[in-house]
Amino acid sequence: MTGAGAIPEQLRLARARLTRIVEPGWEPAGRWLREFGAVETVRRIDAAADGDEEPLPGVRAERWAGLVGRAREAPPPERDLARAEECGVRFVCPGDAEWPGQLDDLGDAKPLGLWVRGGPNLRMWALRSVAVVGARACTDYGVRMGASLGAGLAERGWVVVSGGAYGVDAAAHRGALGATGATVAVLACGVDRAYPRGHAQLIDRVAEQGLVVGELPPGDHPTPSRFILRNRVIAALTRGTVVVEAAYRSGALGTARWAQRLGRHAMGVPGPVTSSVSAGVHELLRKEAVLVTDAAEVVELVGEMGELAPERRGPVLSRDLLAPAAARVLAALPARGTRTVAELARGAGATEDETIGRLYELRSLGFVERHGDGWQLTRQEIRSVFPEGGVP
Repeated sequence: MTGAGAIPEQLRLARARLTRIVEPGWEPAGRWLREFGAVETVRRIDAAADGDEEPLPGVRAERWAGLVGRAREAPPPERDLARAEECGVRFVCPGDAEWPGQLDDLGDAKPLGLWVRGGPNLRMWALRSVAVVGARACTDYGVRMGASLGAGLAERGWVVVSGGAYGVDAAAHRGALGATGATVAVLACGVDRAYPRGHAQLIDRVAEQGLVVGELPPGDHPTPSRFILRNRVIAALTRGTVVVEAAYRSGALGTARWAQRLGRHAMGVPGPVTSSVSAGVHELLRKEAVLVTDAAEVVELVGEMGELAPERRGPVLSRDLLAPAAARVLAALPARGTRTVAELARGAGATEDETIGRLYELRSLGFVERHGDGWQLTRQEIRSVFPEGGVP
C-alpha cells in the first residue's frame, strides 16, 4: 500500500522487506541505509543469500549469517504490503508526507518505516503528542493517575501516546478514549495482532478512534528486546514522556531516559515513598525529570508559551482578607478567654482608640464578640483557625 506523498515504489518495497530481516533500532542497518540506500542494501543481502556477495561492513560473521538466513525465509514484500492493505494498514516510510520528522532524531536507530493502522495522519498527530507510560503491575493509584492524565491531555487537544500494555498504558489509552480524544498505541509486534491478547478490544478501539503503529510487519510477534526498543519510538514521537509508577527496573524508565537523550521533556508522577512501584519514578525525579501531578502541569511544560497550569494555593480564609491593622488586633486575641482593650492594644502595637475601632469592625464581620469589658473570638472563628479542635 502506498503512503501519501509517495516515495518510489521500489524504495518502499525495499524498506518493507528490511522490516522482515533487520531487528528494530539496529544501528549498523541504519548506517547501511545512509551509505548505500535501502534498495542497494536489500540487493546485497539477497545476493549474499544466493552466495554471490560479501558481507556488508560493520557486522560480525554470525550476525550476517543470521540476516542472510532471515532473507531466505522472508516472504516477498509485495505479500506483506497486500496483507497490510487487507487489514487497513499502510506502510509509512521516511520521505512520505506522513512520516513524523522527529523520528529522524534517532539517527541510525530510527525506524526503517512504520506500519500504521487507523485513519488520522501520523505526522500531524505527533506534532502535539505526549507519552504516558508506567508499570504493568501498577496500583489503583497508578490506574487512576494514568486515566486522569490521558483524559486531561485529550480534553486539552493533545494526543496521548503509550504502548498498549496492561496497567498504566491501558489506563492512559482508556482515559483518552473516554474523553473522545486522540490516542496512539505503539506496539512491539505486527499492528494486525493484539498484544497482550487481553487487550484485543482496547487495541481495536484505539485503531477506530486513533492510531496503532509499529515497526514489525504484519503477523510478527513481540520479544523482550522488541519491547525495550519500542520505547525509543514512543519517546522520539512525542514532545515529552510522563512516567506513572515504575520500579527501579522498568521499561517505562527507559522511555523517559530516551526522552532525555533526545532533548524531550521527561516527567514523573510521585507516589508514596514506601511504594516500591514508585521507587524508579522517584529516582528519576531526583535527577533531571520534572514532577507533575496533572495534565495542566504536563501541558505547561510541553505546550506553547502561555499554556500555564493554574496557580496552586491553599484555601483563602476570611481573615486573610482583613486590613493589616485589623489583622494585628485579631491576632492578639487568644484561642481561649477574653482580653481587655488595653491588653489588645499592647499586643497589636496600637492605641486604645484605634483598637476599639478595629474590634467593632471585627465584630461586624463575625470574628469577635464582647463580654463585659473583655473581647474574645467567636466559636465560628475558633473552629476556622483550629478545625481539628486542637485549641492550645
